[in-house]
Amino acid sequence: MRAVTLILTSLFILTTTGCANNTEHSTAEQKETTYLTYVKTGDKVPVTQFVDIQGNSIDLSKSRNNKLLILFATWCHDSQRTIKHLTASDIYLSPNVDIIGIGREESKEALDKFAAEYQLNFTLVADTDRSIYNQFANTGIPRLILLDADNNVVKTLIGETENAITEVVW
Repeated sequence: MRAVTLILTSLFILTTTGCANNTEHSTAEQKETTYLTYVKTGDKVPVTQFVDIQGNSIDLSKSRNNKLLILFATWCHDSQRTIKHLTASDIYLSPNVDIIGIGREESKEALDKFAAEYQLNFTLVADTDRSIYNQFANTGIPRLILLDADNNVVKTLIGETENAITEVVW
């Protein structure tokens, strides 16, 4: 009986932690840490310039649109589900929202493949060393960061819920 209880408890923990603690992509310290978000409503976004996977420079201050930053990983089922919900939403084609996907610990090649598979039409940035991600949070993906036209944080979400995209409202 103890073995069955241990197995069921282990399965519960594995299924409820989402992509936050993937052993292949997280350090031992991160596996023991609770979710921390380093940016709060009203903060200026800590990163405003990126280079996308095509080599183009992106400067958030050049756009007067609202922005949606999605910190995700191609291997994460929660990220995959959130991206699918995003592409099926009105936000996806809105001319008033700039979407930037930031692939945590992802290569250009992996993001190219993901973009083709999911037919994405928004900017993707490879964050191979977590240097961008680490300015926003300690663990947990996908992360959705909503910015206003002045690049102030409006809202932060952890997208592990069934349809976090419904909470993306400026």
